[in-house]
Amino acid sequence: MFSGLVTGNAHIANIKKDEHTITMVIKTVPANLKDLKIGDSIAVNGCCLTVESFTETTFTVTMMPQTFKKTIFKDSKIGDQVNMERSLQLKSRLEGHIVTGHIDDVIFLVKKQQNENAVELFFKLPKRLISQVVAQGSIAINGTSLTVMDIHDDIFSVGLIPHTQEETNLAKLNVGDQVNVETDILGKYVAKNLVNFQGAQ
Repeated sequence: MFSGLVTGNAHIANIKKDEHTITMVIKTVPANLKDLKIGDSIAVNGCCLTVESFTETTFTVTMMPQTFKKTIFKDSKIGDQVNMERSLQLKSRLEGHIVTGHIDDVIFLVKKQQNENAVELFFKLPKRLISQVVAQGSIAINGTSLTVMDIHDDIFSVGLIPHTQEETNLAKLNVGDQVNVETDILGKYVAKNLVNFQGAQ
């Protein structure tokens, strides 16, 4: 379980792609890996992955077929900046929102605009996720907890304050780039219950 408060101080140091799996070595600063253990969960661009081995500044993870198909990692390369987050501890403040690390889909950036010192990003949603996204609700983009500014049909927007621009890889996105998206877990349950309720009528 994660909060969506990520650090962008990490990048892909090595990546090996097979037909259905990807093994990555992620490099970051030692402070991000303090007390790390084999088997720990770390979210990389919002995807919950298991640490298989580590050094003072790197950790290695492997993605299985389902993760391979549903994330942007199949197109990733050495040197790419990634957002990372260690899993929550029970004593931690939940300052973002509840993020599971289970990616729903890959979506595209369709528009990017500067609003004074903030950057507004517009993304296109697949039809099956539209009911799970609401204005002023939460969403995780590449693992980053963000507030949905607005949504019209299948296009929603989020804003990046200067801190988020500096601490994540989102400000570097260009129109057409793909990102991992996870909708709010609360929205999933609401949408599911509405479907069940309507089906029972």
